[in-house]
Amino acid sequence: MKQSKKSKLPLLFWCCFVSFFVCVSCNQEEIKRPESLVLSENFVNPIGFYNAKPTFSWQLPVSEDIKSQSAYQIVLASSSDLLPNNPDLWDSKKQKSSQSTFVKYQGSELQSRQKVFWQVKYWNQDEEVSDWSDINTFELGLLHNADWKAKWAGLDTAKDSIKGVRKFLMHRPQYLRKGFELSSDVASARLYITAKGVFDVHLNGKNVSDDVMPPGWTPYNHRIETLTYDVTELLQAGKNALAVELASGWHSGRISRGKALYENFASPKILCQLEVTMKDGSKQTIISDESCKGTTNGPIRLASIYDGEVYDSNLEIPNWRNAEFDDASWEAVETESISSSVKLEPKRHHAVKNKTTIDDVEIISVHDNSAVFNLKQNMVGVPRVKVPMKKGDTLKIRFSEMLLADKTFYTKNYRSAHSTDYYIASKDGVIEYTPKFTFHGFQYVELSGYDEKVKPESNWVQGLVQHSDFEAKGTFTSSHDKLNQLQDNNTWGLRGNFFDIPTDCPQRDERLGWTGDAQVIAPTALFNYNTHAFWTAWLQSLRENQSEHKDGMVPFIVPDVLQTKNGSSGWGDAAVIIPWDIYNATGDITVLEESYESAKKWVGYYQSKVKKKPYIPIMHSFGDWLQPYPSETLKKANRGDTPKELINTAYFAHSAHLISKIAGVIGKTEDEKKYVDLYKAVANAFENEFFDENGKFKQDRQTQTSYLLGIYFDLFKPETKLKAQNHLLEEIKNADYHLGTGFLGTPVLPKVLDDMGEIDLMYKILFKESYPSWFYSINQGATTMWERWNSYSKADGYNPQPMNSLNHYAYGAIGQWLYERMAGLASLKPGYKKIRIAPLPNTEFLTSASASVKTPYGKAASSWKIENSTFNLDVVIPPNTTAEIQIPYGIQDNLIINGGAFKETSNLKLISSDSDSIEILAAPGTYNFQTKL
Repeated sequence: MKQSKKSKLPLLFWCCFVSFFVCVSCNQEEIKRPESLVLSENFVNPIGFYNAKPTFSWQLPVSEDIKSQSAYQIVLASSSDLLPNNPDLWDSKKQKSSQSTFVKYQGSELQSRQKVFWQVKYWNQDEEVSDWSDINTFELGLLHNADWKAKWAGLDTAKDSIKGVRKFLMHRPQYLRKGFELSSDVASARLYITAKGVFDVHLNGKNVSDDVMPPGWTPYNHRIETLTYDVTELLQAGKNALAVELASGWHSGRISRGKALYENFASPKILCQLEVTMKDGSKQTIISDESCKGTTNGPIRLASIYDGEVYDSNLEIPNWRNAEFDDASWEAVETESISSSVKLEPKRHHAVKNKTTIDDVEIISVHDNSAVFNLKQNMVGVPRVKVPMKKGDTLKIRFSEMLLADKTFYTKNYRSAHSTDYYIASKDGVIEYTPKFTFHGFQYVELSGYDEKVKPESNWVQGLVQHSDFEAKGTFTSSHDKLNQLQDNNTWGLRGNFFDIPTDCPQRDERLGWTGDAQVIAPTALFNYNTHAFWTAWLQSLRENQSEHKDGMVPFIVPDVLQTKNGSSGWGDAAVIIPWDIYNATGDITVLEESYESAKKWVGYYQSKVKKKPYIPIMHSFGDWLQPYPSETLKKANRGDTPKELINTAYFAHSAHLISKIAGVIGKTEDEKKYVDLYKAVANAFENEFFDENGKFKQDRQTQTSYLLGIYFDLFKPETKLKAQNHLLEEIKNADYHLGTGFLGTPVLPKVLDDMGEIDLMYKILFKESYPSWFYSINQGATTMWERWNSYSKADGYNPQPMNSLNHYAYGAIGQWLYERMAGLASLKPGYKKIRIAPLPNTEFLTSASASVKTPYGKAASSWKIENSTFNLDVVIPPNTTAEIQIPYGIQDNLIINGGAFKETSNLKLISSDSDSIEILAAPGTYNFQTKL
C-alpha cells in the first residue's frame, strides 16, 4: 500500500523521537547513578538524627566513563512521592562544582521528628548527566528539651547506703515498667529514651535494641544523649508493657569520682517517651512519670564499670517484661522534671555494640574447683559463659590481661578495680550468663565455683568484643610478620579503648578520656576505622567541659570527672589538633567551624600563663609522658626529661600555627594573620630560650623530644633547623638507634625523620627488637599496644609500677607512618581530594607493603612488592580525585604501566623524572607500575 508524503511525516517524526529517547536512555544507563549516599559524619538513613542542618555526601561509581564530577543537584522533600521533580524542602538546582562531600543543607528549617527524603544526581567531566540516586532518608530526633513531655523516673537507691570499693556508694540496679493500652493497630512508633545511668529496654518482652550500656558517657552536667528506636513492630493493639533495666553506669558509679559530681549524681533515673501513630490516624504518647512502677529485688544485685556485676538467678522475675505481668506489689517511682540547664540531645555517634565473638579459647590450668581460660587476645567486653552448676553455688568470674610465672593472675595493674562477676545458681544444670552493665579488659578468664564433678571444657567461655559501632576503614599488611602483628596490636588497642569515648585503658580503675592520649592517636585511628562521628561527638564534650573555665583551660580528661584545675600542654591541645586531623582525613569543614572558638580559647589559656619571660608559658605539663630511661625516679620519672617549659612553648606555638591555618580555611582572614604573627613570635622565643647558636638544646641531659618538637613544629630558623637536625641524629645514635621518646615525642619521630630524608634510619628504629622499641612488646607476647615501652619482659616479669596498662593505644601512633610512607598512601588535599602515593621501600626489612583506605570518594589503595629484581606498584584512585604518584627505583625509559611502556595520556601526566624516582599525576583508575631495581 502506497503512503502519501503527508502520512510519512508523522512516522518519520516518531522514528526520530524514539531514536532520540533510546539514545538518551542508553546514555543514562552508561552514566551510572551516584552511590554510597551518607549524611554528615557518614550516617546512612538514620533515625533520631541529631543535626537539623546536615551535610550530604555521595560517591561517583567506578567506571571508565567517570573520572570527575562537573556539577551536581540535590533535592529534599517531606515525601518520597515529591522526588525528584517537586521537592518541597530544598532544591539545590544544578551547581557547577566538583564537590561531592559535605555539601551543606540550605533548605527550609527542619523540625524535631521530621522525616526527610533526598536524592542526588551529578554531571561527569563531559557534562553527561547521571540518573537520580536511590532515595535516602533521615529522621530527626527530639532536638530540644521542650520536645519532651516525660519526667525522669526511678527509685531512691541512694537510701540503701550500699558501700563498695573504697566506700563508694553503690546503687542497686532497678527494674522499671509501665503498662499501657493502645486503642488500635499501630502504623508507626518511636521510642525516645535516655537515662542518668545505663539501661536495657524491652517492649512486650522483646529487646528494643542491641546497644550496649546506652546512652553513653558525656559531661552529664551539660548534656545527656538521647536515643531513638523504631518500635513499630513491637507494639500491639490492647495491652502493652515498657520494661527497663537501669544501672549506675558512668553517671552514678565511682568512675564519676569528683566529690561535687558524686553528690549530685545520686540515684539513676530513666526518661522515655513513646510516640505512637495508629492506622486510623490517631496518636498516643506514653511517658515515664509517676505511674511507672519499680523494684530493686531483681537478679542483677550490683553492677559497676570498675568492679563487675553480681547476678542472683534466684531473684529472676518471670515474665516481668510482658504486658500480662502484675506489678501491683512494686513501688511507685520518684520523678524529677527535666532541667533546662542540662541539654537533652540525640546521640551524635553510634552506641557500643557486641562487635566480634572470640571462640578460639583454650584451658591452660585446672586446680580444684577452678579453671583458667586463655582467649589468646587481649580484648575488651564481657564473657559469655555456659557452665554446669549446682543449685545455691556461686560462680566467680575473674579477669586478667596476663599471667604470672606460676600461671596465676597478674592483677596488680587493675589497682582497685575489682573486675569480678558473680553468678548465683538457682538450680542444677548448665547456666548461661553474660554480664550486662559492666565491661572488662582481659585475655584470661578464671572460673571457680562450677560443678566440681564436671571436667571443664574450652567452650565454657566465649569473649564478646565490645566497642563503639564503627566499621573498618583502612587495611595495612606487609611481608614482615612482626610488622603485621604491630598493625594487629594497634587495631585491637584502638577498638579496646573506643568504648563510647576514647579511653586511656579499659581494665583498671581509670578508663578515662585523657586528651593527650587522644590527640596523639587520632590520625592513626582515622586511617584504621571510620571514627569521624566518634571524634566529633567527643569534641563536643571537650568544649562543654572547657566552658566551665573562663580562662579557656581544657581539662586533662573528657568528660572531666576529676574536675581538674590546670591544663597541660600536649593534652589540652587536643582542642586544636584533633579538629585539624579530622578535617585533613575527611575534608569536613564543619568540625573546624564547631571547634574554632574552643581552639582560640585554648591558645588564650597559654597566653594567660605567660608571666616573666615573653611567650614562655609557666603552667602544668605531663611532659613527654613515660619516656624511657628517665633520669628521675618514681613518679617524676613518668614525665620524662624534656622540660615542661619547652613543651609548653612548643605546643603554644604549634596550636597558634594550626589556628592560623584553620582561620584561613574558614575565611577568618584577620585571625589568620593574627595567629601567624603569634606563632612566629612564640617560635622565636622557643629557639632563643632553649637552644644555643649551634642549635643545641641548652639542658645538660639531651632528649630526642626536645629536638623533635622544635623541628616538626617548625620553630627554628632555617640555619638553626639544620644544626638541630644533626643534634637529633647524634642523640638517636647515642641511644643505639632506639627510641628515646614518650607519648609526645613518639608520634613526631617518624614524621621528622621522613622530612629529613632519613628513611633508612626510621626503618632501623622501627625494626629494633630490644627495649625500647615497637617490636619489644611483640617479642614478649603482646597482642595489644602497651602503656609503657617496658610493661613486661619474659626475663624480668612485670614493671613494678601499678600504672601498667597492657592495652593502651598512645604508642600506636606509628600506624600513621605505616600507611602514609611505608605503604605510601596519604591525603595530599583534605579528605583525599588529591592523593599522594609515595611508598618508601627498604629491601633490608621488607619485600612488600600494602594499604587501602575507604576515602570519602571511594577506595584508594597503594600496594608494592619487590620480586625478581622488579618493583611492582598497584594503585587504585577513586573517581573525582587525582593522585601524585612517586615511583622509586625507576626512570622514565624503563617504566612499565599496565603492561606497556609509559607514555603520557589524558590520564597520566609526567611531573618529573630523575635517576631515583618518577613522579606522575594520575586520573582516577587502577594502575600497575613496574620498574627494574
